[in-house]
This record gives sequence, C-alpha cells and structure tokens, in this order.
Amino acid sequence: MAGFTPIFVLLALLATCVSSSSKSNVPRLRLSYKDLLSTNRSSIFSGHHGQLSLSTVYLDEYRDRLFLGGKDVMYSLLLGPGRSESKEIYWPPLPGNREDCIQRGKEPQTECANFVRLLQPYNRTHLLACGTGAFHPMCSFIYVGHRGEHVFTMDPKNVENGRGRVPHDPSLPFASTFSGGELFTGLTADFLGRDSVIFRSMGGRSTMRTETDHKILHDPKFVAAHLIPDSDDRDDDKVYFFFTEKATEAGDREEAIHTRVGRMCANDVGGQRVLVNKWSTFIKARLVCSVPGPHGIDTHFNQLEDIFLLRGKDVRNPDIYAIFSTISNVFQGFAVCVYRMADIREAFNGPFAHKEGPDYQWGAYEGRVPYPRPGVCPSKITNQPGREFASTKDFPDYVLQFARSHPLMWRPVQPALRRPVLAKANVPYKLKQIVVDRVEAEDGQYDVMFISTDIGTVLKVIALHGGNSLETEEVTLEELQVFKVPTSITSMEISVKRQSLYVGSPAGVAQVKLHRCETYGKACAECCLARDPYCAWDGSSCARYVSNSKRRFRRQDIRHGNPVLQCLDQNFSEDLEEMEDRVVYGAENNSTFLECVPRSPQASVIWLVQRDDRKEEVKMDDRVISTEQGLLFRRLLNQDAGIYICRSREHGFSQTLARLSLEVLQGDTLDELTARDNTGLSDLLKDRSTGSYRNWMPCSTYNRLSPIGQSRMWFKDIMQTIGPSNLPHVEEYCERMWCNEKLRRKHKSMVEKYRQAQESARKARSKSSSERNRTPRDLSARQE
Repeated sequence: MAGFTPIFVLLALLATCVSSSSKSNVPRLRLSYKDLLSTNRSSIFSGHHGQLSLSTVYLDEYRDRLFLGGKDVMYSLLLGPGRSESKEIYWPPLPGNREDCIQRGKEPQTECANFVRLLQPYNRTHLLACGTGAFHPMCSFIYVGHRGEHVFTMDPKNVENGRGRVPHDPSLPFASTFSGGELFTGLTADFLGRDSVIFRSMGGRSTMRTETDHKILHDPKFVAAHLIPDSDDRDDDKVYFFFTEKATEAGDREEAIHTRVGRMCANDVGGQRVLVNKWSTFIKARLVCSVPGPHGIDTHFNQLEDIFLLRGKDVRNPDIYAIFSTISNVFQGFAVCVYRMADIREAFNGPFAHKEGPDYQWGAYEGRVPYPRPGVCPSKITNQPGREFASTKDFPDYVLQFARSHPLMWRPVQPALRRPVLAKANVPYKLKQIVVDRVEAEDGQYDVMFISTDIGTVLKVIALHGGNSLETEEVTLEELQVFKVPTSITSMEISVKRQSLYVGSPAGVAQVKLHRCETYGKACAECCLARDPYCAWDGSSCARYVSNSKRRFRRQDIRHGNPVLQCLDQNFSEDLEEMEDRVVYGAENNSTFLECVPRSPQASVIWLVQRDDRKEEVKMDDRVISTEQGLLFRRLLNQDAGIYICRSREHGFSQTLARLSLEVLQGDTLDELTARDNTGLSDLLKDRSTGSYRNWMPCSTYNRLSPIGQSRMWFKDIMQTIGPSNLPHVEEYCERMWCNEKLRRKHKSMVEKYRQAQESARKARSKSSSERNRTPRDLSARQE
C-alpha cells in the first residue's frame, strides 16, 4: 500500500482545497492598478533613474523613514502626509571587482553589480548596509542622523569585508537579525554557494558559526531570523532561524524537504575543547503545516516561503504566521499556518531524535540527558547551587558531544488548531510574502492577512473560526493589483502607525493604504457585506471603525456579513417596483444577451421573468444559460419576451440589480427589412482574413453608405448585440474613432433620428393590438 500514498495525498489536498473555489474565497472586491491610483490608495517609487531593481526594504517607524537597497544604489524616503522627499546614495562595487566577476563567468547585468541586500539599524544614528559587491561582499555604515533630520550619507572609503554577512550570489536566499551590536546571519558564505552556515559577527564576542555537518544543516534555504526572549533574563535570549532543508530523518526519501525552526543562545561562545567557536546550543525542530486527509494520511506543505511575527504586548509570545508551498510536479498548493511560541518551546523541551546506527529507525532518545540540557543558555535561570556556568565554555565536554550528535528534536511543532488557516490549490499565482495586522472590531479581534503574489497583486484575507469547531472560514476581502505589469513581489512591510503597506518588487516600491472604506459603497448593506474589520457603517457612510469612538451608531458584522440584521432600519434596497425598466431588443431565432454583473463576485445571481404581473424564476437549459456576466439566450423565441429581473444574493441578503424589458422582433419582420436594405453592408463589415464580422467600421465603409437606409441596417446589427441602453457608449466610441468632423455630424443626426424612432415605437406599443400588428412596410416607415 505504500506505493499508493502519493495518490491518497493528492486526493486529500483536492478534497480539502475544494473550498478555494467557493464564493467566500473569491475576492469580494478587485481593485486594478488604475483604481488604486485614482482613489489615492497607492503611490509608486521607482527610483531616480526609473528602474530600482529593489533587493531589500527596511521600515524605520521611529524616524518616519523607508530605506531601500537596490542595484548599486540606496534610497531614503521621508514618510509623512504631503512629503515625498527622497535621497540617494550611489554604491557600486569596489574598483576591479566588477571586471573580476565577469572574468569568472558571471552575468554582467544580473550578477556583477553591488546588490544591497542588508539594511539594519546599527545605533541611534547609523545603519549597517551590506551588498554583494559583484561577488565580493562588502559592508559600510550609513549616517542617517537623529529623529527629525533627513540625512543620508556614506563614506565610500570606509568599506568592510562583508563575507559571512550577505551571500556572494544576489539570487541566493539568506536571513539575518541584528541585536546588541551583533549580526546573526544564515547564508551560504562562499563563492560557489555550498558552505551553508549560521554566522555571528560584529560585536565584542568571538565570531561563531555552525559545524560543517549534514546533521546540523543539510542544504538549507534560510527564510527568516528573529531574536525572541524566553524570559526577563537577557542572558536567556535566543535567536530563532526558520528554514527548509533536506530531511536526514526521511529514510529512503533522499529528496524529502522539511521546514525547520532552529535556535541558539545569543550568548553562546562555543566550547573550550569541543565545538571551539562553533554553536554549542543549536537545536532544531520540524514545523508541520498539513491538512488532515482520508485514511489518516495528511497532505503536507513542506516548502517554507515566508515568515511574519505578529507581536503583541507580550514580546516573549508572538504569533508566527508562515506561508508554505507544496513540492510536487502534479499540482501547486499553498497554505498559511499559525504557530504559538508555547508549542515551539514545548518541542524544544521534549525528547531528542535519536538513531542507534545506519540500519536502525529514528526514534525518541530514551537515555539520560546530560546536565545542563543541550540547548539551554548559561544564565541565572539554568544555574543551580554548586553547578553554575558563566558561559558555554564551562559546559562539560560530554554535554557538547551530546549536543553535536543530537541537534534534532523528536516531536514536531504543530500549528494552532492543527490545520492551516488558509489553503489554496492550483491557483494562477504563487504566494510569496505575508504581513498581518491585528484589528479591533465591534465583536472582537481579527487578524487581517496581507499576502503578496508573484504577479504583483496583494490579497487581503481574514480567517474566521466557527465557535468550538476546528474549521476555519477563509474570507478574501480584496485583491489589489499593486503593480501595473505582473511582477513578483519580493518584500512587504506593514506600518500600523501609518496604516500602510510598503510593497517591494524589482520594479520599485509601492505604498498602499490598508483600507479605504468608502470603496465598498454608499449604503449600509454594502458596508456590512464587505466584512472588513477596518470599516463600519456610521449612520451616513462606510468609514473607519475606531474602537474607542464615542459614536454609538456603528454597524458591523464581520463574522456573518448579514445586513438584514444590521441595516434593518436603513433604506438599503431599491424598491423593485420603483426601479426603471431598461428596454432591450432581440431578434427572433438570434442570440441575445441580458447583462447583469453584481459588484461582488461572492454574490450569486437569480433571474426572474415577469409576464402579466406574474413572476417566476427563469428556467435554465441548453438554450438559456446563466453566465457570470448575465443571461444568454442562444436562440431567442417569441415567447421569451417579458420583464427580466436580475437579483443578487449574498449572505442571506437579496437585492435587485436590474429590470430589463426584453422585446422580441419577429423573424419575418427582420427578413423583410434585410431584403429591403441589403446594400452590401454585411460583406463590408466582414474580415476577409477570418470570415468573421468586425467590431468596428472603417471610414471608407461609412462613406459608401447612404445616410438613411444603410444607417438603419448598421443600427439594427449593433442593437441586436448590445441593446439600446448602451447607445451613449456606442455614440462616444464612434465620435472618438470615426474620421472627420463632417462624418461625426452626420452620425449624430442619424443617432437622433434613431432615438426618435425608438420613442415612436414605444408609443405605438401602448395602442391597441390591431395597431401593434402592423406590416413590415409600416415598421420600415416608422424606423425611417
């Protein structure tokens, strides 16, 4: 049965990710690049020379500055209302290094430049900046001044060797964090990109690194690094690294990839005789992100893409959000899992993974664990009377030997609720970055996730927990097209202070506001249906929800989005009888389309038809089809005439979107008109290369038509497709595209005649039945 496991795994994922096609997972609002700019929700910075080639972003909320690193350049942007000041530092590789890089066979444009990949605060007035330096890593200090100043200078002569701080290759991943004057970095530290290590450099203590051993690190891909305190004792501070690597415990599956969380003590100085200048407190555990499947087989997301620490008042217990992807050639899947620090610490305090020999299976170590326990820090918390350790150099050799041979913990770290809060399969994009904002709403706290993709969009998502159930409901509030051209988003920072996202890509960086409540609409129902924790109905508009506001009239329903309860006393629905009918003409036996698109893709549409004051739901079949854009009659029949009512339904709330009066022109009438007015227009409009009709008419064709008869044929052909309600759009298009002023005047005259004819037709329909049964000749005379 082992050979069938991959099939079960695939079935499990497909079964659990069916929800990705449900209405709630479709973005309720899609905003294009133009929409964001026109509503002043987004602004783009592409550098002073048009192409930034952005490689790192650092947001300094204390100084109200955004620092950017790119190809041979760094920028400082001053944030604030009405301020867009920027300063630039040009920082190319050192003389000769670019030429040496090219001689070694590297690409001149994409590799042999100084790609600035590290910007970290060093002290109150300086930043540490490091770049690849054309495969010769280098670092320098940037003077940024004090708060309130906008200073951005660097001494080009004061450059240090950056090896061990950033990779040589600009395409290789790495992770770093800066604390207490020391830089902790996980990277490949050599020219060929083979020496994967975790370094500690700078500061007063000795340089530290991991041992070269596959049990410690096996082809890792570093994603994030953070210092997270375990207690009030600063000597107990630990640095956590998040990465993926080849799994040594995977047995015969040599290519198996697992995601790890590793940690070491910030004050680790190695051993006295064993592990000299090597980490003596490094241990690691597996991070599991999986969906329970049939037959007890889980679907695992093993490739870590990004990490975000959502910090609260308790700095020791942040929530850790992680994006994962699948490693499969069959399908593409993504998931977001959330981890608690208590669960991570429990795994590190549990049994160590152990293997007796090459022919044995992995299991939990059941022998005696030496004291001090491997992985603990020399501090006041771990010291005991008579057994005090000033540093790791005081640890006994047998402790260090055990630590060297047992770096992996046996128990994995499971996510909160033991399942992802979000899962997607076979979507047309890849999830890349995540940031999270914890928002106070009327009925509690919600974590709003902003997830970027490789096509330049950002998804705004919340996950709702259903009471005592472990199931979560994913609600995609918005899809924002941040960049005009599809491009992979490589970095994302969130400013709660400024309520903005800073989204980085090779094309530049965009500042995007977290919310714009008025975009949802001008009615209480629309505001409530949006289910956005940032927004609430304040009695007159959809506006920002403020938890400590004194305004009592606030309507918000994030969990259910039901305006029937929230907006019961509001005039939130246009009365069905008061809505004006729009007349649409269709030709018998031809196809006809009734357009109706709800503003929210999450809404479902119901079509009703009214005949003789009796309404009934339109029956769908092979001839009458409901589409996302409206109702399609593949072949129109005379009995299809009537008033069609388009209604949307979303979270139990129903409203009328349109009333369309469909008039069916009988076939014999149109045949007579076609025979009388057949002057070759159809052939002129036909594209000879494809045999299909053009959706435009060239000037030469227009000039060869008589002003009355042929124009009637043209309008008949157009109106069968678009209906008279869109006539102003046709007129605007024609005036913009067709020829000279004289022809425009002719066209306007014919449009006016056609409108008069339509008005006469409406009056005629109100007369007796004998008057409506006019001959084709009478109808032709009316239209002329």
